[in-house]
Amino acid sequence: MTRAAARKKTGAPEAPRRPLSPALLAAVRKQARVFFREARGSHDWDHTERVYRLCERIGRKERADLGILRLAAVLHDIGRGEEDRTSGRICHGQAGAAMARALLAKHGLDAITIRAVVHCIRTHRFRKRTVPKTLEARILFDADKLDSIGAVGIGRAFLFAGEVGARLHDKDIDVRRTRPYTREDTAYREYLVKLGRVRERIFTREGKRIAAERHRYMVGFFARLNKETDGIL
Repeated sequence: MTRAAARKKTGAPEAPRRPLSPALLAAVRKQARVFFREARGSHDWDHTERVYRLCERIGRKERADLGILRLAAVLHDIGRGEEDRTSGRICHGQAGAAMARALLAKHGLDAITIRAVVHCIRTHRFRKRTVPKTLEARILFDADKLDSIGAVGIGRAFLFAGEVGARLHDKDIDVRRTRPYTREDTAYREYLVKLGRVRERIFTREGKRIAAERHRYMVGFFARLNKETDGIL
């Protein structure tokens, strides 16, 4: 089955009709950075750059449309400010998709390309109700999740915990009795609720390979953290 036929069968957006020019990508990248001027460290432009590099790495392995991937990567978190301001009530994937649609339309991109990029952004979050249907959307999902695990993921989890005023650590935490964006929203809580399950949700072969190694490192880190806070090590 051809990729076009597969897209039609799954209801995924059509493939773009023309390649992305470097000048257009540079213009979109410049405009995207504006949304990160006051971004928190856990979801700043550095995160976008890491996701961008992972998208290129995985995209080449999986033979994806790198033009769509590059646009989606630089725009995938432009709605994050809205989510932070509302303490999670607004989904940055949904908000960012709407913002990206308007931004790309102003740059004169064709409707097929815009739909493909918007689909990637709308479905990049760790949510079962919004499933990435295209190869490019799955790669963006994987790249974004890979940046939440391993050494860099641990660093980001502690950054976010500090941003919301959470404790350093509580190995006996009961996640059923705690809420996000509170003092109990520790890096370890994030690991128990989400990060420890990221590996299971990765779509691509290359993404799975990277996730396996990063997961092992993360498990070992939190096991040691528990021992150190108990005074065992």
